[in-house]
Amino acid sequence: MSRALLITVRLHDSRYHGMGDGPPSPARLFQALVAGAGLSGPLGMEDDKAMEWLERRDPPTIASPVMVNGKSFRNAVPNNDLDTVDGNLQRMAQIRTWKPITPRVFDVGTPLLYAWSFDKDDESDRQAQQICAIAERLYQFGRGVDMAWAWGEVLRQGELEARLSNYPGLVHRPSNGGTGKTLACPKPGTLESLKERYAASSQRFRPEGTGSVARHLFFQPPKPRFVQVAYESPPSRRLYELRQGTADAPFGAWPLARASRLVGWLRDGGAKRLRDALPDRSSEIERILVGRKADGADDGPTSLRVRIVPLPSIGHYHADQQIRRVLIEVPAGCPLRADDVYWAFCGLDIVDTETGEVLILTPTADESMLAHYGVTDGVRSRAWRTVTPTALPEQARRRRIDPAHVTAEAKDGAERAAEEARAAAAVLQAVRQADVRTGAEAIRVQREPFEAHGERVEAFAPGTRFAKERLWHVEIVFSAPVAGPVIIGDGRFLGLGVMAPVRTQQGVYAFQVEGGLAATALPFEVARALRRAVMVRVQKVLGTDTRLPTFFTGHEGDGSAAQTERSPHLTFVFYPAAGQLLVVAPHVVDRRAPTREEVRYLGKLEAALTEFRELRAGSAGCLILRATSVDVDADPLFAASRTWESVTPYQVTRHAKQVSAAEALSDDLRTECRRRGLPEPRVTPRELRGVHGVGLIGGAHLTFEVAVQGPVVLGRSRHLGGGLFVATE
Repeated sequence: MSRALLITVRLHDSRYHGMGDGPPSPARLFQALVAGAGLSGPLGMEDDKAMEWLERRDPPTIASPVMVNGKSFRNAVPNNDLDTVDGNLQRMAQIRTWKPITPRVFDVGTPLLYAWSFDKDDESDRQAQQICAIAERLYQFGRGVDMAWAWGEVLRQGELEARLSNYPGLVHRPSNGGTGKTLACPKPGTLESLKERYAASSQRFRPEGTGSVARHLFFQPPKPRFVQVAYESPPSRRLYELRQGTADAPFGAWPLARASRLVGWLRDGGAKRLRDALPDRSSEIERILVGRKADGADDGPTSLRVRIVPLPSIGHYHADQQIRRVLIEVPAGCPLRADDVYWAFCGLDIVDTETGEVLILTPTADESMLAHYGVTDGVRSRAWRTVTPTALPEQARRRRIDPAHVTAEAKDGAERAAEEARAAAAVLQAVRQADVRTGAEAIRVQREPFEAHGERVEAFAPGTRFAKERLWHVEIVFSAPVAGPVIIGDGRFLGLGVMAPVRTQQGVYAFQVEGGLAATALPFEVARALRRAVMVRVQKVLGTDTRLPTFFTGHEGDGSAAQTERSPHLTFVFYPAAGQLLVVAPHVVDRRAPTREEVRYLGKLEAALTEFRELRAGSAGCLILRATSVDVDADPLFAASRTWESVTPYQVTRHAKQVSAAEALSDDLRTECRRRGLPEPRVTPRELRGVHGVGLIGGAHLTFEVAVQGPVVLGRSRHLGGGLFVATE
């Protein structure tokens, strides 16, 4: 039975001065434990044996708070150049140099956790308890200013996983043989190397010669011996296709609602192959692939389990969402070789007992479907929706209504709202358990699918251990973009809780106004406040010494208004009817691909808008905002339509001579459409008027020969949301 030694470290100050940009390494903890144990003299025999036992363990799992760089400062230290002062230690001040130090700031209320796994036996239990006693003597962690204290615990593996799932910071897991950020970890011989370094440090300056030619030579003590271990190495993945009968036959389709049954058959078939080929590793195969021990009890950390992910066909409105592909994911720290796992699934036969059809699982090199699930490198999204419903815990279960008493047992609005609130809270826990550490800004739960060809949650319950009342379709908007695959809930190893990113418009950032808006607020006033707030936030990202580019300000370096064609810049929109704020990139308005420079600017904008939740808009109010996603197929500002109606006044860019106001506005609108990559529409002007110092403004109804995709923002004032049109079909 596996156990875990958990060392909890609390730093005294919210600033950490240790080196490196990752979490504090296990080597740093090991050194701190040795320093604490040896504070009153050489290590005792029991301490010595315990530290030797610890250095033989596999690298630990680390949980650390989010750390950001604080304000740098300089410290004067002696330069390693004693020869320039003839080796005279009394002249040390003449060779001091300034060394920059950048502390990292974090939430001091969140401790550091280090967890080593070990097999339960009397000797290991005794050594682990001794390490816990040593941890009580730890007094600093890193530099001399990083004062700290610690304590140790011996936990069951399940207790450790529960502790990590509720941890508010980041969890880092070792990946032996993987790639990525490396951290120094103790290895056999580390303790002895620290003793040698300590002994040599007391003799770093040694005299040479006598009399007037005497001098002191500096000898560098030997460095401690550690091993570099990769943390957060990406998992290995392979995509398979379901084929009819033979590998070169057409695609086979598996019903979406029976995703769990497909995963169960594939899991059991792959496990049987591995057990037949590796009989001496049967218990390990059960633990890693099936997730249980021989007696049927759950066992092992979920982070090391192989995932079998059904991928329904999505990506188009007419996609039927049948399952034709399966993704096999092997974690980097998995004790089973990835090639062995892939071999076990290659060529598996699956028999559909309802139709009698035989399907074969075949590897494929065509990975285009992975992009629809956010698995492609560089593809990240803030908004995600379930394709197969997620199974939430019992506390999120809906009250069952007896079909024979539907009217008598009907739920009122308050009960439904309470059920959805409990489900939303359970989704947050499910996200943490899935090791997605990005905060959620909005959660929506429902029983109906989000796509036309999806299935209601009740259809997924038969054949699973989950009651239909525990199943929910979920939409999550994260505070920052997240990479796939995103799979949440208690059924994430059974094909449930598979999520796909919402197809949104790249370069559009949307916020919902949840409160604080004055009844008399004007769209242009709110848009101007949004522009000012965005510029301030971007300035903080770029630094106060960097001039804001025209992309964000809409003005040239001399303060003059920028010409759109020469210097494209952001558009700021307030849509009053929906209480929606938009920041739109110029390539979206102009219907073209972004330039390389614009892509770089959008990265800065993304960082600036993270955690943007309040907008002070003067007389328009103090707006409470919630980041949201834009569904380009449903949002009336973006959905394709032939007819569009203006919702903010259109300002003519250039007034034609010797024509009526209606003709001038119509001609100008048609010219603007051609300039923005739109076909020429039929224009029906309305509510025309001239404004002193502004020019001709008015509303209009546009009719195109073909459906066009939004957004449609036109005219001279478009960068502040003027000339905004909404689809009317």
